[in-house]
Amino acid sequence: MNSSSSLIFFLSLLLVLFTLTFAETPDEHDLVIRQVVSKDQDHHILNAEHHFINFLQKYGKSYKDAEEHAYRFSVFKSNLKRAKRHQSLDPSAIHGVTQFSDLTPAEFKRNHLGLNKRLRFPSLSDANTAPILPTNDLPDDFDWRDHGAVTAVKNQGSCGSCWSFSTTGALEGANFLATGKLVSLSEQQLVDCDHMCDPADKRSCDAGCNGGLMTTAYEYALKAGGLEREEDYPYTGTDRGQCKFDKSKIAATVSNFSVVSLDEEQIAANLVKHGPLSIGINAVFMQTYIGGVSCPYICGKHLDHGVLLVGYGSGGYAPIRLKEKPYWIIKNSWGEHWGEDGFYKICRGHNVCGVDSMVSTVSAIHTKGQ
Repeated sequence: MNSSSSLIFFLSLLLVLFTLTFAETPDEHDLVIRQVVSKDQDHHILNAEHHFINFLQKYGKSYKDAEEHAYRFSVFKSNLKRAKRHQSLDPSAIHGVTQFSDLTPAEFKRNHLGLNKRLRFPSLSDANTAPILPTNDLPDDFDWRDHGAVTAVKNQGSCGSCWSFSTTGALEGANFLATGKLVSLSEQQLVDCDHMCDPADKRSCDAGCNGGLMTTAYEYALKAGGLEREEDYPYTGTDRGQCKFDKSKIAATVSNFSVVSLDEEQIAANLVKHGPLSIGINAVFMQTYIGGVSCPYICGKHLDHGVLLVGYGSGGYAPIRLKEKPYWIIKNSWGEHWGEDGFYKICRGHNVCGVDSMVSTVSAIHTKGQ
């Protein structure tokens, strides 16, 4: 065998080993993801029906009649193309088929987001602003999940109530810091009972499944006296019920809240000192997100989803850009089967998707009910 033949054989062997290493998957449904994001544009469209059948089985989806089935299949095919576009724009993450792949972007936004744009987030000039904290001794990596301040991932269902989950998540963490106890708090209380409005526009209010804002929800919690436990006021995923708030069952009380500056070091310092933070984000890439560190080349800064910032990492490997990328760790409210066990990683440093633009912190006080 001559030297050129040996080189070709060696390179072929490396290619086979690479393929076996990175193509191996524990779940046949993962193959759908890999086919969707493959470079062969025609391949995944030709196999769309196969992907759709796997999707229906994996997520237990069914439709009322053949007409709706056909419509959802057409939406699914559009979302395969969309996932591929997202993959090319966000190569350090993995994009593909999720439980939302049969929804149009408008349906996804209406039923699974819920940040009310009409409500005005307090500016740093007219709000209680978080004081500037020292940043020289911040740890390289920090995650409140490792310190017991984060409850299990929840699911808002088909209700635009993300804002209530972001609010309870921040207060759950603050309450943990104040009392040493991690108590899951009631989103349904906020959905049913919180109708706080923007002082500058009385027509813009927290509105259950039609959206709300975390800082307005803090105002409600301050005035109401606090929030009940989730087990005492369980989540239903609808806003058609009456307010059933029982003041005698308050489990966590807000002492104050404040707005954090856009500086990422200050955001990190407030996270470490005060617990998980409520934030807003542009969720356009989240509909197709599977895992990895999301760092899209292009992403709008208009915010449409309320989530919870629980930690950060010093570096997540991004093979396309060939360097370590620091990232934020975000708790979402779409259940444990979305993303990385219900969590999302997005890169730090550039206010990607507006992640630094709407950050607030809340403090809790010990209550007699605990």
